[in-house]
Amino acid sequence: MESIGRYCEEAILFLEKMITIPSLSFEEAERAEFIVQYLRDRSLEPELLGNNIIVRLPKPSSNRPVLMLNSHIDTIKPSELYTFDPFNPPLDKERILGVGSNDAGGSVTSLLHTFLYFAEHKEHLESLKVEPLLVLTAEEERSGPNGMSRISSEMPDLADMAIVGEPTGMHAAIAERGLLVIDATAKGVSGHAARNDGENAILIALDDISILRNFVFEKISPTMGTTHLNVTQINAGTAHNVIPDECSFVMDIRPTDVYTNPEIIEILQKRLRSTLKARNLTNRSSATPIGHPLLDAAERCSIETFISPTTSDWMRLKIPAIKMGPGESSRSHKADEFILKEEIRHAIHTYINFITHLK
Repeated sequence: MESIGRYCEEAILFLEKMITIPSLSFEEAERAEFIVQYLRDRSLEPELLGNNIIVRLPKPSSNRPVLMLNSHIDTIKPSELYTFDPFNPPLDKERILGVGSNDAGGSVTSLLHTFLYFAEHKEHLESLKVEPLLVLTAEEERSGPNGMSRISSEMPDLADMAIVGEPTGMHAAIAERGLLVIDATAKGVSGHAARNDGENAILIALDDISILRNFVFEKISPTMGTTHLNVTQINAGTAHNVIPDECSFVMDIRPTDVYTNPEIIEILQKRLRSTLKARNLTNRSSATPIGHPLLDAAERCSIETFISPTTSDWMRLKIPAIKMGPGESSRSHKADEFILKEEIRHAIHTYINFITHLK
């Protein structure tokens, strides 16, 4: 494996170039074409599905389970607080700067060059127990319909398991909490405050919030523990002398794998007077099945595991997965984003070792 170093240095140069191509969610076409051409220049035949890129090995095997190597090529809109041009950042000896460098450019380039390593080294590829497949997706940052959701819908049998590349410090997330945002509306009857007329919607909402404050979901996930619920916003009233007939509040819920989002809505609606409406029911939680080869490989490679508080394209997959990539989540979505070059080198070595240990 002495040639891995070449792939590490090529990965760094690739990311420095890719960062200069804007790729906001829903606007990834130019970056996708750059990546496609880069792969074609290396004798691969990438397939485009919208702005998603799917790359199979030149001579795929049908006898091994398929391991999807996945990350996303889109970025958020850069902050106005950048101290340099986020799409034309200065070169740095130790870091790669620019929007999306950490989230998730580091994972994109590391997984892409890990895939190239196996594609170009037949002797190492033949010894694997899995078949690598590269899938780079669009629209992840905005949960768009034409990213991983489209791939999962149109190609449900594409892979058997996955590594989802996100900045985790190359620790392996074996579960991630989902996200369920609920808009609750309490309805009362308006009236004049001086006459104490009507039914105050604020008080109805406060009664419901009091219930939520002490509410505990009965089922506990063996991996993630309890489901977390917080009331984060409240709004009501039009004037100081009018009894409000409506009060709205917002719940932020972080589900585990033991409840579906519709189940949570149903459980809460039975206990509250307010009407509940979910903003999105698809942001489900995910967990690697106990005893799965992905967990065994992480243990054999002495990779630290954890429960992730953030969501990713993992929630749109219907196959077992882990989330693991270079960089740190704390740098994501911030001005002057960066990733260390050494983090990319470490990631490629770790990915290759991990895939080699998958049984």
